[in-house]
Amino acid sequence: MDPAHPGDGASSAESGPAPGLHRALLESGNLQDIIAREAPSLRMTTQEEREASLQAMLDGRQGQEIWVFAYGSLIWNPLIEIIERRRVRIEGWHRSFCLTTVAGRGSLAHPGLVLALEPGGCCEGQALRLPRAKAEGELRLLWQREMITWAYLPRWVKMLDAAGQPVGEAITFVMNQASEQYAGALSPEEVVRRIATGRGSLGSSADYLYRTRDGLRGCGIRDEALEALAQSVEVAQA
Repeated sequence: MDPAHPGDGASSAESGPAPGLHRALLESGNLQDIIAREAPSLRMTTQEEREASLQAMLDGRQGQEIWVFAYGSLIWNPLIEIIERRRVRIEGWHRSFCLTTVAGRGSLAHPGLVLALEPGGCCEGQALRLPRAKAEGELRLLWQREMITWAYLPRWVKMLDAAGQPVGEAITFVMNQASEQYAGALSPEEVVRRIATGRGSLGSSADYLYRTRDGLRGCGIRDEALEALAQSVEVAQA
């Protein structure tokens, strides 16, 4: 999930500048084919599994207002139609480069890393509100993007505003620590190395990191750990 522009203003089906990943690719259903071709050993989800997962998340909430909590690439390249953004915080989770990617932004020879949420701490990001009448269809596209494998688990999280007051719930995607793609025990040096060298058909892990940093800054959010990581990756790439 990554940067766009902050604020509460309306926005519609933004595509962002991320190389290779566009709404048309999600709508075609070809993204999973690309990942499967580049990493044939990964356990892919089926269309039926994704639909069951989505319906389980929406159980009892059909027709209600739906928000998505964005903490990474969904900030700068959401690809789904959104009509409002808000800066919010969630408790009990923090963003972490703990998801190994051997396709898309990495390869089998040079695995990359992208963001997920791990338990503990807190995380500032953006709440993205979907148009009520189109929410389920937009979420189905989001599932095509985030639920290609079982690396992520969707869940509802409680959002807080700047004053710490509850402002509702949102869907987000947390790390499945049982997944073969979980990389939560890497040394800081190995995290830097993988991000600095990981590259695939959708771009590089380093570009993903820099765009996320810039997107968070654009939202008025400064993640000190991510800022420090970006500096270390820049040095490694120099």
